[in-house]
Amino acid sequence: MARLTLLYPRWTGSYSIFGHFARRNSQWPPLNLSLLGAVAEQTGHETKIIDAEVEGFDAEQLAKKAVESKPDVIGLCAYSPFYHLSADVAAAIKKINKDVPVILGGPHVTIVKEQAMQPQFDFLFQGEAERTLPLFLEEFSNGRDFSKIRGLIYHSKTGEIVNNGEPNWLSEVSMKKSDLGKNYPLDDLPLPARHLLPMRKYRLGTMQGRTHFSSIQSSRGCYWACIFCASDAIKTRRILMKSPRRVVEEMCDVVGKFPFIMHFYIVDDVLLFWPEHILEIADRMDAAGLRVTFEGSTRANTVTEPIIKRLAKSGLVRLSFGLETIDPKMRETMGKKIPVEFYPKANRICQEYGVEPLNSLMIGLPGETPETIKATIEWVRAQRDISQANVAIAMPYPGTEFSEMALDGTHGVELLSKDFGKYLRYGSAVTRVNGMEPQELVDWQNWAFVRIYSAHWRWLPVIRKHGILGFLMQMVRVLRLWKKRLLKWSPLQPVMRHPKET
Repeated sequence: MARLTLLYPRWTGSYSIFGHFARRNSQWPPLNLSLLGAVAEQTGHETKIIDAEVEGFDAEQLAKKAVESKPDVIGLCAYSPFYHLSADVAAAIKKINKDVPVILGGPHVTIVKEQAMQPQFDFLFQGEAERTLPLFLEEFSNGRDFSKIRGLIYHSKTGEIVNNGEPNWLSEVSMKKSDLGKNYPLDDLPLPARHLLPMRKYRLGTMQGRTHFSSIQSSRGCYWACIFCASDAIKTRRILMKSPRRVVEEMCDVVGKFPFIMHFYIVDDVLLFWPEHILEIADRMDAAGLRVTFEGSTRANTVTEPIIKRLAKSGLVRLSFGLETIDPKMRETMGKKIPVEFYPKANRICQEYGVEPLNSLMIGLPGETPETIKATIEWVRAQRDISQANVAIAMPYPGTEFSEMALDGTHGVELLSKDFGKYLRYGSAVTRVNGMEPQELVDWQNWAFVRIYSAHWRWLPVIRKHGILGFLMQMVRVLRLWKKRLLKWSPLQPVMRHPKET
């Protein structure tokens, strides 16, 4: 038996003023770690999880807490923009105790492979670790012959980096409509070990106010391949399903163990991809007497009035759509095949049944110009059915087609930095797009929040989601930017130079 301590580093400190909103919106229970914790416990290993984000620990504090837990192995995972944070925590651990092995997994490792190996890491896990981790822990506890564990990267006895090749991926579901629902590979996994997390500390703002919540997954994967997703590199075009019976069983388990949880965020890439699936979940929720609310994300063209009407009865309160831009040429380049006219329709249907619609935008995509940014911002501002809108700066994450475009300098995009620590999406940009410098993209992002949230009908949703402090911070931001603009010394040059102001 091995003692495993899994760590979730604090990441919102990188976002300055955006950090407040990130902490309010994104202090989520790390579902990936709780699932790996369950897998480890199921195979007889003692497991602990430390969530530094919700506990407020910096890298040194997290490292100290981790070593104090007296683990045999410490585990971390990382997305590309937060890889440096995991590396910092691992380095801090090695300063305290250089002998404790540190393992790292996650999308960044799967994409860049050996490039992610640094002296503070002992083992890297590629792909889905639900199968690899138990094999590793068993071998670590006994023979320590890691050569047959697929997906593992490590140092040989001679110091060379060894890559055992592609991992054993979980089996995908056939994309044939007739085959959907016949295979549920996610049912074979244990329920996430939420008892290892401080579940009372996770809260999320909704139109019903801030509430205790848990994330939950009913499927993995997205069939489509937008240029800003590393779909092929991390195999996310595979569709993996969890049966509706298992989803509701998990919901009941959560509510039974944590009766204060009244809300679920379903983290599926496309919640309504298979309507029969989510509708059966709703039927089973009602049959089980679950009185909870839930939300998720989907594509606008999957929204129909009968589906939203039905799901609203079972507690659906918010639905997010990735609009990105309204420019048709840019949408074609980015692989966004949904016509823009689906979005107003989807937003209207949601509002009609009391479901809050949230639309997400991206600034700085291939082909972007000041004119296309302004057109999208003004379009969103005028849509009264959009309760909230998120505005991110497009980042050329490794493994994406967007990254290849930026490296090649096509579609007006030039990559200016390979420092993944700057790939933050908020208050930071790493590309020059059709002559617009990074700071100009950041200025446009700020201006987008000003234009969208200066509309008074969005103030109440902001208060309910971010609290009074968040609302006041947003309003201060609006007033400061308006003041700079009126005084004509604003750094918002893209706004000031635009020929048509509204």
